[in-house]
Amino acid sequence: MTAIPLAARRSPLALRDYAELSKARIVLMVLITTAAGFLFAGSRDLALLINTLIGTALVAAGTNALNQYVEREHDAKMRRTRLRPLPDGRISPRAALFFAAAISLIGTVYLALAVHWLTALLGALTLTSYIFVYTPLKRVSTLCTIVGAIPGAIPPLMGWTAATGALSLGGWIVFAIVFLWQLPHFMAISWMYREDYERAGFVMLSVRDAEGKATARQAVVYSAVLLIVSTVPAFVGLAGLPYLIGAVSAAAVLVIASVRFTHDRTAHMARRLFMTSNIYLLVAMALLVFAH
Repeated sequence: MTAIPLAARRSPLALRDYAELSKARIVLMVLITTAAGFLFAGSRDLALLINTLIGTALVAAGTNALNQYVEREHDAKMRRTRLRPLPDGRISPRAALFFAAAISLIGTVYLALAVHWLTALLGALTLTSYIFVYTPLKRVSTLCTIVGAIPGAIPPLMGWTAATGALSLGGWIVFAIVFLWQLPHFMAISWMYREDYERAGFVMLSVRDAEGKATARQAVVYSAVLLIVSTVPAFVGLAGLPYLIGAVSAAAVLVIASVRFTHDRTAHMARRLFMTSNIYLLVAMALLVFAH
């Protein structure tokens, strides 16, 4: 029997490690919101959409990898992240930095050449604001959650600008929807892993909110504001009655999950809010796609 070279046996595992370094699942969610912003703009240019998604995926993956590079020592202190490729030693810091910088640069240039310079600029803004503003702010202020929601909401705006070439009302609406969605979503995550965040030295609201009242209250407030904002497309002529009914119904479910979290601030209820928010995002993006 011929022995399989070690490098060949290692290759699939290495690919898996780099996919984990890039946070492939988060990249997928980013692409969903980007595609929704593109299609919400009314464009059906398949080639342009594919180019937009390729460039966005590279920038998003690079941003995630850079974040893990910067936070590798903090990740090593948290149970849920200590086995990531960098703290576990499966990828060296130098290799991770080279990989992240390379795909980020390639993605930005790709967007500029194959899509639109404005979309590329927004991609670069996403990366820089996430790495150089949000990431260090996590160890300084509880405002980091709100600040971090800004780069998280830029991808659907990138989709809109890719389709239209402009920053206009529809793009800002989808930006606002994704921005507000992230806040109850992350309140749930931060409550589930508050001990980990405290261990790593992150200054999250949940870390300073021993009883969870403020954390749950913010989830309710932002969910309620999201419900209101999600109706705007119907009132500015960008969507019809079916969208309005669906958007209100989906957001109402998220509000209810947030209210339940205020009454039962357990990890189990936080996880239910987290899962509900994930479903909400998929439904909301689908409603935007078919709004026309």
